[in-house]
Amino acid sequence: PTFRGMRQSLINTFNEIYILDLHGNSLKKEKTPEGGKDENVFDIRQGVAIAIFVKLKDKKGCKVYHADLYGLREEKYDWLGKNQFKATKYKAIKPESPYYFLVRRDTAKIQNYLNWKKVNEIFPVNSVGIVTARDEYVIDFNKNIIKNRISQLANKKQSDEIIAQAFSLKDKKNWMLSKVREQIYELDDFENYIYPIQYRPFDNRYIFYHESLVERTRRDVMRHMLENNLGLITVRQVAEGIFNHSFIAQSLIESRITLSNKGIAFLYPLYLYKEKTTKKSHVQSIMIFEPETEYGDKDRVPNIDKAVYEKLNITYKKKLTPEEIFYYIYAVFYSNIYRERYAEFLKIDFPRVPFTADYKVFCKIADCGQQLVDLHLMKSDALDKPITKYQGSSENDRIEKIIYNKEEQKIYINKEKYFDNVSSELWNYQIGGYQVLQKYLKDRKDRTMEDPRYYCRIVTAIFKTITLQDQIDEIYNEIEKDLIEFT
Repeated sequence: PTFRGMRQSLINTFNEIYILDLHGNSLKKEKTPEGGKDENVFDIRQGVAIAIFVKLKDKKGCKVYHADLYGLREEKYDWLGKNQFKATKYKAIKPESPYYFLVRRDTAKIQNYLNWKKVNEIFPVNSVGIVTARDEYVIDFNKNIIKNRISQLANKKQSDEIIAQAFSLKDKKNWMLSKVREQIYELDDFENYIYPIQYRPFDNRYIFYHESLVERTRRDVMRHMLENNLGLITVRQVAEGIFNHSFIAQSLIESRITLSNKGIAFLYPLYLYKEKTTKKSHVQSIMIFEPETEYGDKDRVPNIDKAVYEKLNITYKKKLTPEEIFYYIYAVFYSNIYRERYAEFLKIDFPRVPFTADYKVFCKIADCGQQLVDLHLMKSDALDKPITKYQGSSENDRIEKIIYNKEEQKIYINKEKYFDNVSSELWNYQIGGYQVLQKYLKDRKDRTMEDPRYYCRIVTAIFKTITLQDQIDEIYNEIEKDLIEFT
């Protein structure tokens, strides 16, 4: 999806292009139009196509034609072996700027989508998440463990060799343990540098947040999350699967919070705080517009583009709060209709936001968004009555082998202990590249299940999220009936 320049070049170079799309993309889990199995013609995961490029002498312009071939591998081999090329079997398509897709697309839908504001245009101050390059050392479940590690680093009686060996810290071209320790010695109180960090969905940990040990602090943006704030998390591109890469934070975030091993998560703070004169930070903040007293105090301003903010207020004849706009966007990103309808475009660039011109619709969507935010921050009263219970007669709470039994609807953490009433839909629910319920337990394998009540609340939060997504979809089409146009 990112090779738009190459597609444009092919169109400018040739006069006729014929593409026989053999499909078989296991990354996309492709099926036949009838819902049957679709196999690759080779032992690879990426889809395959046969392309014929025609260059004609003294002729300008290019016509592009496309055809599909789905089915099992042997069926495709058989068809290809028996059929000759015939131009009449291909349908003409018209690749258009800016993507020049060489497949059939609803071009009207493309143009409509491209008129919407990108999320990074709405929240101008943003950044990718933190990269430590040494997660196992600077991030932990327990704040005291990090405190102990840094205290040993600051202990001048310990040699560099012993510290390096004990914590598997290796010198690199741009990182020397001896120099790092010199920086740690100068800190008045290193406990002041230990902060909460959102590491994975629903997985909150602690980090020693200092440039000596964190390779990319992203402090110019992340410092705003050290205050009372909300942060929208999403991505620029989706390498595989459908767009479901959206989450919420009230703290620092790690760069792969919503992704497995492809791509990086972006954070969009709702508020920007004026710089405080401390030893911790030295970066000047960027003010988008003057602070409004009803949004808080004189120390912060909303991180919302002024033109977008004013256009919404004029359209609705209301003075919206930054939170209302934030909740609306968050709900839109959780609409299954939105995710599926614009799947190809969500893979390519920052997600765009359709703003309804109907204030009543806006309020309905924003209300759903606020409920989602409360659920994902584990603050919703709806979580006080979990749908699952932690069961088992044994006193063994160690997470040994994680097994999901579909028939029993149970998640086992060992032979005796389990969580009940977990449907396969809940077990398989994904946020970004992670199967949430499995990932949380997997990252704690061989550890004690310290707070099973919290895990019960995660299960309940996902259950309530799915219900809210259905409610959002019931309203979503009302959004696109009458949209605000931004110049």
